Amino acid sequence: QNMLAREPFVFNQDPQSAKVIGISQQIPFWGKRAIRQEVAQYEAESYQWAIEERKLELARMVKETCYQIWATDKELGIVDKNLKILADFVTIAESKYSVGQGVQQDIFKAGLEKSKMLDMQITLRQKRKSLEANLNYLLYRPGNTPVGAVADFALPQLPLSAEQLNQTALEKRPQIKSLLSLVNKGQASHRLARKEFYPDFNLSFEYMFKEAIATEMVSDPGYNMFSVGVTFNLPFQQARRRAMLAESTSETDMATEEVNALKNTISLTINDTLAQLERRRKLVELYQGGIIPQAEQSLESAVISYRVNKVDFLTLLDGRMNLFNYERELYESQAEYMMKLAQLEAAVGMELH
Repeated sequence: QNMLAREPFVFNQDPQSAKVIGISQQIPFWGKRAIRQEVAQYEAESYQWAIEERKLELARMVKETCYQIWATDKELGIVDKNLKILADFVTIAESKYSVGQGVQQDIFKAGLEKSKMLDMQITLRQKRKSLEANLNYLLYRPGNTPVGAVADFALPQLPLSAEQLNQTALEKRPQIKSLLSLVNKGQASHRLARKEFYPDFNLSFEYMFKEAIATEMVSDPGYNMFSVGVTFNLPFQQARRRAMLAESTSETDMATEEVNALKNTISLTINDTLAQLERRRKLVELYQGGIIPQAEQSLESAVISYRVNKVDFLTLLDGRMNLFNYERELYESQAEYMMKLAQLEAAVGMELH
């Protein structure tokens, strides 16, 4: 520093001139720094649990797409089988018509059903391609990556009751942990806002290099000097600090309500999904143990009876189409069961089989 404005770099003319070097450090009021670290830690934890929640959601979507592919492949399989059977029906109808035991209308009916099957086959193949593209998108793979057949599966039994699943969700669900971290962050922010009513300190140290001065008016040996200072701010802006308190309280309350709402949603999802799983399981057992075997027996009887002119062609065709629809519904119920199970796992936060 130099008090001579006309000669700012001359330090041997004025006793108040000196070369000064100094440092200063602001020191927050006791406890502020630790609380700020706590706030940052809870915020980081919240983001980390949010990432885990996204992983769960992605796993659910991948599983659902895989089971949709499985069901589509099964439907394509029974469509192919049905096309071959309908071709046989056309041959039988043509043979009976050629010997005067059938009517040409039966041939047209069989041809119409065959055309419907071909239309369904085209639709299912297109659906399969769309599902492949969606699966590749979810797995971050090129859209044209081939997707093979999904392995067959047995419907797993659920090892836990609704109450146990709810308790598991409270312990495992990442979204709950993310929101609880936000609650903790809000509480820490509230404590930090209360600390803002106390002053922060500033420590400073300066060292002054002086030069000897010998003039007609002034004589100064030029001893070096240093100074140590402590300053602090006065928290006069009470309105701003009260607003920070109110904001932190609102953040905590909002996060707490979100936790409670999520718990209610999880409970509803678990109970509703369990009911749907039970319904789908019973449908699968009914189709496998009753409806489909009976439909197969009925169709075999209709084929034999048609060959000896005891039933008409429409009865035979209806029997085949009924069996086809039952088989489709079976595969759809099996896939739907596994998709609902994937949704339940996402709601609980862990795999259940």
